[in-house]
Order: sequence, then C-alpha cells, then structure tokens
Amino acid sequence: MRKHLLSLAIIAALGAPAYGAVLEGNALYETLFKSGTLSQMEEGDKLVYRREVTNKVKPETATRDTGNVVLSLEQGDALMANLEFRQEEKHRNLGSFPASIGNPMIMYFAETVARDMAETAGGSPFYIRNRLKEALVGAAEMVEGQADLDGAGIAVKTVVMRPFADDPNRDRMHGFEDLELIVAMSDAVPGWYLSMSAVTPPESAVGYRSETRFVAIEDAE
Repeated sequence: MRKHLLSLAIIAALGAPAYGAVLEGNALYETLFKSGTLSQMEEGDKLVYRREVTNKVKPETATRDTGNVVLSLEQGDALMANLEFRQEEKHRNLGSFPASIGNPMIMYFAETVARDMAETAGGSPFYIRNRLKEALVGAAEMVEGQADLDGAGIAVKTVVMRPFADDPNRDRMHGFEDLELIVAMSDAVPGWYLSMSAVTPPESAVGYRSETRFVAIEDAE
C-alpha cells in the first residue's frame, strides 16, 4: 500500500482571485455536494484528513476532537465510504455512506460544527443543525483562485457562508453569531475537498476554529 503525503498551501482569496461570484440554491448545493467525487477511487483506497479544533471556552472539547479522519472504501452490496476518527491508538467508527453519493466529509463537517456550537453556546442542536443545512443550500460568496499542491499550481474554488448573519436569535449565540463556514475545493485533490473550516471572528470571546484538511491518500495495493 502506498501513502502519498501532500503538501498543500492554499492561496485562493489571499492573492488576486480570478473572479468572485455569488452562488445560490442548486448552484451552491451542486458545488458543495458535487457528485462523482469518489468515482476515481478503488476499494481499499483511503483519504486521510486532519481535523484541528480550537475552543477557548471549552478547550477540553478541542483536545477531544482534534485528530485524523480516515475515509476508506469497502465493497459490499454497493461500494461504501467508511469514516473513522483516529486519535493516537484510539479509533472510532463515524458511519458508512454509499460512495455513489459523493464524499460524505462535507456532512461530517457540518454535523461536528453543529455539535460543537451546541455544546459551547447552548441552545437547541436541532435549531443549529437546521440553520447550517440552510446555509449549505442558501447563498454564498465564491472566489476562484490558485493553490500550491506538491509544487504544482491547481485551480481552487473557495466558498464562504455566514449561516447566522440574519438569524433572529443572534443575540443568544454567545460568540457564534458571526461564524463563517469556508470550504475550499479542487478537482485536482482526491475527494474534491481541500479544507473545510468553521471560524468565529478574532474578537469573539469563544475563539472557535474547526478545520478539517486533506493531508494524504493511501492507495490500495
């Protein structure tokens, strides 16, 4: 089995972008939940992601949730994408999803952000989850630019969403009201997603950041 560690420096939105746009409804959904993103992979292939969390209010949860997420493909009645969280010697199954629907990492990302916010700020996790889901099919800013992947320039789409910008309950969110979701994607990266981040502003007392970044691919033998 061969493992390829990828050096990735995202420069999209930091330098001069190719152009900016607004995506809405189906266009946003089809970008974030792009189909066929696992079609080039084979049974036994693994995608490795690094999740790192910062939380000033509940640092113990950040320690608990920082680790690697491994997506592996397994053939059963259908080809399945299995997600596993790894933290040193500890491994925890996160679920299995039909590979035909695409990369389930975007759903895992949204679910973990909803859980983190509910644990930290209180409030209904169902309400938070629903607002995040609405953001993923609502409207968002998109910038096209470049990233460096192992010394080669690749095209990147970066989408920025603000799920609680107009929420009537903003004043109850204890620092999460201006949360941004930032998803960087590229056809040049296996599985489509380069990184998925949820970030509160620097002035926010909660000091929350969750970033899940693609770091490696392990090929089946």
